[in-house]
This record gives sequence, C-alpha cells and structure tokens, in this order.
Amino acid sequence: MTDESTSRSTTVKKRPHKWVVAAEIRVDESVARVADFRGSFKTKVEQRIDALDTYCKNCRRPFADVSGYDCEALVDNRHLIGGDQSVRAKRKPTPTPPPGAKLVKGGTYSRYGLKAYVAGVSRPHM
Repeated sequence: MTDESTSRSTTVKKRPHKWVVAAEIRVDESVARVADFRGSFKTKVEQRIDALDTYCKNCRRPFADVSGYDCEALVDNRHLIGGDQSVRAKRKPTPTPPPGAKLVKGGTYSRYGLKAYVAGVSRPHM
C-alpha cells in the first residue's frame, strides 16, 4: 500500500468566507414593531425561513461563484471599487471657458430653513 491511496488531500483555505443569508420572514404587527425598535427579534422554534440570497459578508460575492476560493476582501477591497486604480481611466478635467469669456458670479441658495423649503431645495418632489 502506498501513502497516496490512504491519505486524502484536503485544502485548507487561508482566508475563509463569512457566509450570510438574506431572508424574508413573515411576522405579525407586534413583532414588526419590536424589530423596528430594537433592530432584532426572536423567531418561533423550528420556523422555516425562505432564503433569498446566500453570499459572503466580506466580499459580497454569491456562494455559487466563490465557494471554492479564498475571500478576496481579506486581501484588499479592489473588487468593490472597480479594480486596480492605476489601470482605470482618469476623470475628464472640467471644461475651461473659451478665450475672452467673462465669468459672472451667480446668486447663492440657502439649503437650510424656511428659505430652502420655499425655494424647493429641501422639499420632496411630488
């Protein structure tokens, strides 16, 4: 007998995922009131909960896509910000006014208080 036949190769993940499940739970009004106030609530024993999505809490990737790989969020957060910043296209500079143009200072708007409400700045659109 050889060692290869008796030993199993197990790969240990150096950076494991932290799996979470997004779920919907139907509750009555009193439980909803407690959950809204406290931010948590207790469920019934052996209550079946429908899972909407299963993903890693750190890297925000679905279980099916990354279950066999290490968690990228424990290395850096490039996957959340659109990749490597040095490779991405830079922002376009603000346009410069044409030669000979004269800038005229505009008015200022209050974003707070009654003046902002009357001007429609802080009022919700209907």
